[in-house]
Formats: sequence, structure tokens, C-alpha cells
Amino acid sequence: MSSNEATTTTVGVTNESQPKLPTRIGWALVIGPACWLGPYVGTSVTLLPAKIQQLAPNDKVTLVATFSAVAMIVATIANILAGALSDITRTKHGKRTPWIVICSILSGVLLWLLSMAPNIPVLLGVWAIYQAVLNAVVAPMIAQLSDRVAPRWRGTISSFYGIGMAFGNYGSGIIASQFLGNVGTGIQVLAAFAVIGGILSAVIAKEPSNLDEPRAKFDLNTLKQNFMFPTQNCRDYYLALAGKILMVTGQYVIVGYQLYIFTDYMKLDDKATASSVSIMSIILMITGILFCAIAGPLTDKFHRLKAPVAVTTVMLGVGAFFPFIEAKPWTMLAYAVVAGIGMGAYNAVDQALNVAVLPDPKTAAKDLGIINMANTLGQVFGPMIAAGVINVLGYRAMFPAETIICVIGGLLIMMIKRVK
Repeated sequence: MSSNEATTTTVGVTNESQPKLPTRIGWALVIGPACWLGPYVGTSVTLLPAKIQQLAPNDKVTLVATFSAVAMIVATIANILAGALSDITRTKHGKRTPWIVICSILSGVLLWLLSMAPNIPVLLGVWAIYQAVLNAVVAPMIAQLSDRVAPRWRGTISSFYGIGMAFGNYGSGIIASQFLGNVGTGIQVLAAFAVIGGILSAVIAKEPSNLDEPRAKFDLNTLKQNFMFPTQNCRDYYLALAGKILMVTGQYVIVGYQLYIFTDYMKLDDKATASSVSIMSIILMITGILFCAIAGPLTDKFHRLKAPVAVTTVMLGVGAFFPFIEAKPWTMLAYAVVAGIGMGAYNAVDQALNVAVLPDPKTAAKDLGIINMANTLGQVFGPMIAAGVINVLGYRAMFPAETIICVIGGLLIMMIKRVK
């Protein structure tokens, strides 16, 4: 560990106090999101729908949307509360580490319980509690970027975080697809990743003590401050928020029903489905990591944020037209190539755009937290829209629905004035 990292405090870091890239924190923010997002996505996208199909095959489409709605409500509240609570935590291990470690362990326990759930009510109850605990990992982990990284390095460290998300988002599909014939074991394997990865990330980050920081009260005023939405100088902020919600919504129109697209729309058997999900995940992971690494430096070089975010949002909609054309596995693989490129580049520049449109730097953490809620909202709206479209018009109609959503999202991003 370099000397500048060792002396960093959680109060904030200036460019002068951190002359070297804090690579230790960077690696922690590769492992951390990979190991919270991986188990979540692997379970919610592949193994949870498979479990629901086992327990209630006739109601599976509606139940997936129901589980997503419950997840949205719980996760939205938990993310805000966990962020506020970690902000006022004072320990010799800092304010983020206790939450990351304890809740990573609890999330692993809850995933194990999920794997053993005997019926839909128990499955839904455990899933809701898991969402609360998971967001108590996510909110403190993301906050380390502002706590311990100087402004000069935030773009680079954001790329570390984006690469970790790519590993978690797409690598989980490779793992989960191997357990479609043994769903319970698959969820338990992902639970182990959640526990080990969360602890390892915290150990590598090695957050210093914050016992010397002034203690803040967690009262009604604190809660109000964390729930307040910006009301001034916020036009571009809300355009970025709306664009992000639509991007994630469009993505999860397909991702939320990925398993059923292969089994019900393309009529593949279990073996062919597992193979297709695995190949699709490999494509998404490789393209996601590669273009995340490429897009960040290019954006810094050309000083452009708005257009790359808008274009990559539209790319998801363009990719969705392949499975609309033909109900064959190759069309989902073609979608994976286009979506992987788009998502990889998007993850590299999204946070930079969000920071650039903040209404007030003094409330950056809260306002970024509100923007990050777009991930949760989109992951719910996507499956809900897909379920409605599937029930009324059939599977084929869900693909142009994603295209329309993503194109609108891209157009909203292009309406931002403050950022080039």
C-alpha cells in the first residue's frame, strides 16, 4: 500500500493529498461489485425464474414481475436508509466496512435460505429481506468512491468499478446457467461468492478508523435530508435520471425474461437453454469489459460525455431487433454483442455524466444516490412492462418495446445542455 493511501481518511481526499492512483481501492472496487452484483443477477435473472417455474409453472410470468416489484420497493427504501446509517457510523474500521462485511455475510445466508424455500410465499419473503440486506452492501460500497478517491482519479477508479460490474453482471450468467438442472445448488454457490467477495473487498480496501469524525444524530431531520429531491438548477439532472431509468428498463425487458425467451419463445430444451445462456453471458462479459476499458480513456481524451451515453443507450434498442426478426438462438447472441458493447461503454462514462449534472456539489452523495435508484426502478419496470406485453401480445412484441424505450432514453440524454 502506498503512503498516500495509508493516510487517507474518510472525510475526503484532495488531489494534492493523493498524487498516486489508489490502486488498492480500485481492486477492492473490482471485487466488491463483482461479488454482490454477480450473485444478485445470477439469481434474479436465471435461477430465481427457474425456481419459480418449479414451484408455480402456470403463473411464472406474472410472478417474476411480482418479485421484481417487491424488490423495487424494498431496495429503494433500504438503499437510502443504509446510506444514511453508514454515513453516521463511527468505528475503528471506518463507516463503510462494518456494513459491507456484516451484510455480505447476511446476504449469503439469505441466498442459502432462498435456495431451500419450499413455496412461493416463503420464496418471496426471503427475497424481500435479501433485497434490504443487499442494498446495505451496495450503498456503502459505492460511497467509497467519494470518501477515499481524489477527483483526479475518480474517472479511472469508476472504470475499475465498471469492470467489476461487468464481471458480476455477465459472469454470473455463465455460472448460473450450469445449474439450471440443480437450482438450489447454483444459488448456494452464488451465496459463497457473496460472502467471500464482500469480505475480501473490505480487507483490500482497508478503510481507516473514523472514530475522530464528529458524530451526527440519526433523527427525523437526517431522514428528511436523505429523502429530499433537488428542486433548483436540476433540469439536466432529471434528464439524466430519466434517461438512465429508461436505459435500465429497456435492458431488463429482455434480461428479466432471458430464461423464458429461450425456453418459451425459442422452444429450446434445458441443455440447449443452458448452453445458450452461458454463451450469451460470455459474449456480454467480454464485450462489456473490453469496451468499458476503451470508452473511459476515449471520453477523457475527447471531453465528450453526453453523446457516448446517449448512443450506447440507443444501441441496446438496436440490438433488441435481432430476436424480433427470428426466434432462433443466434439472434440473442447477436443481441449480446451489440448490448455488450453498449453496456460496456455506458458503464465507463455513466457516473462521470451523473457527477457533471449534479445540481449542488454540497449534496452530491444524496443526489447520486437518487440517480442510482434508477437501477432498481429499471430492473422492476422492465419485467413489469415485459409481463404486460407478453400476456397481451406475446413474446415477439417485447423486443420492439425495448427498442422504443431505449431510443426515448437516448433522446432525453441528448437534451442535456450543461454537458457536451
